[in-house]
Amino acid sequence: MGLQNAKASVKRANILMLGLDSAGKSTLLYKFRYKDVFLTTPTIGFNVDMIDAGKDFTLTFWDVGGQKKMRELWSNFLEEADGLLYVVDSSDKRRLEESRREFELILKSDSIKNVPVVVLANKQDLPGALNAEEITRRFKMKKYCSDRNWYVQPCCAITGQGLAEAFQRVVTFARQYSKSKETFTTLKEL
Repeated sequence: MGLQNAKASVKRANILMLGLDSAGKSTLLYKFRYKDVFLTTPTIGFNVDMIDAGKDFTLTFWDVGGQKKMRELWSNFLEEADGLLYVVDSSDKRRLEESRREFELILKSDSIKNVPVVVLANKQDLPGALNAEEITRRFKMKKYCSDRNWYVQPCCAITGQGLAEAFQRVVTFARQYSKSKETFTTLKEL
């Protein structure tokens, strides 16, 4: 009996991981999960991983492939998201504009309205990588995310630098968002 109740009180949140192919999404997910680096291949389809975030809170990460043909399917994943983790290869200046355009398209979707966003400025270990301020400016975060919680976290999937902070930020945002959603649902039922 007691165990049943304990199980029911575990809150779950869906975190959607998006970004162009080769931005480092799968590597980041493995690093969050196992603290190890795995050799990853381009994700065709998606990876799903559940990670315990302590105190009765479980995050389900949906790491969706970023190739052009996969991006057309991104919108199918937005509906249930409690948080968006958008991964940017900070060193790939050639594709930065493409990444920004995709990011803007996602944020314009009604199904992700108010959902908190954490942008991971990945590959900080590479020469010429743009820092968090640069990514914030180029991705027009203040403009596109004025209606939600957002944060830009510099990181490196390979060394793990910045990942604990990023994970903590995602957990905090997802918790707050889940709470506000519950409140809203309760108000609707009244």
